[in-house]
Amino acid sequence: MPDAAEPVPPESGFRHAFRAYSPADYGFPLPDGHRFPYYKYEGVRRRLSPLLPVLDTPPLRWADAARVHDPHWLRRWRRGEVDRHEERAFGLPWSPGVVERARRAAGGSLAALHDALRVGWGANLAGGTHHAFRDRAEGFCLVNDAAILTRIALDDGLARRVAVVDLDVHQGNGTAALLGTEARAFTLSVHGERNYPFRKEVSSLDIGLGDGVTDHEYLSVVRERVLPPLEAFRPDLLLYLAGADVLAGDRFGRFALTLDGVRERNRTVLGWARAAGVPVVTMMAGGYNHDHALTVEAHASVVLDGLDLLT
Repeated sequence: MPDAAEPVPPESGFRHAFRAYSPADYGFPLPDGHRFPYYKYEGVRRRLSPLLPVLDTPPLRWADAARVHDPHWLRRWRRGEVDRHEERAFGLPWSPGVVERARRAAGGSLAALHDALRVGWGANLAGGTHHAFRDRAEGFCLVNDAAILTRIALDDGLARRVAVVDLDVHQGNGTAALLGTEARAFTLSVHGERNYPFRKEVSSLDIGLGDGVTDHEYLSVVRERVLPPLEAFRPDLLLYLAGADVLAGDRFGRFALTLDGVRERNRTVLGWARAAGVPVVTMMAGGYNHDHALTVEAHASVVLDGLDLLT
């Protein structure tokens, strides 16, 4: 593993060494018609499996989850000692399967972190669970993988400065709260100002946009308001939450990007990481489009663009 304090040169990422992680085999029961987009995880894995190895996600150690989450609260969730209010905020009914799935999704992000430090890039075909707080689950997010990875990287000496670039349409409120006092972390969120969560937390940099944002406006924001402060912070690790819920037609998104716009967004962020020599971990985050195939393709495009730019 390279010294994380030293930039990883672009040529250190080898296509033959790259793989992705997916928890698609770890299901859990859902009521008929539930809005959780379970289909997309299997769809993205099928889309990408012909192009690169897609491995099962290893389970996250509960001790690593406890780096940012309250251990007693984690224990209650493991045992099913949660009430209806907590389930409602989480958005999913409690089951052993849903807890194991959350653990596996976060474990995929941690495995991708180690890949990023080894070859410059790691990808989790899940994760980006940015609404999870220290002792509260929200918005389908039980454990906050971006915050956990940040703590592991900083506390274990794998990085000196970590940037979390959250381009999901919803603010990464849990990440902002969990990392708000950590000077070595830079949390950046571009999101719908009038969208969920309606009570925003304070990130290092929050860029709230109005409804109906199109490709041109959004990409201008990424180039002119995201990249300069990212460059100024000079991270030696980048965690990129590449939400697909910015697409037009998303059930919960309110933006109006095209697939081409999403891919250009990805190429802009990943291209910056390549040019700066910064290892990057990509995580899926949200995507709830009425067009299921479009959601799958948008999520898969992060890896497709990464294969072009980073390997």
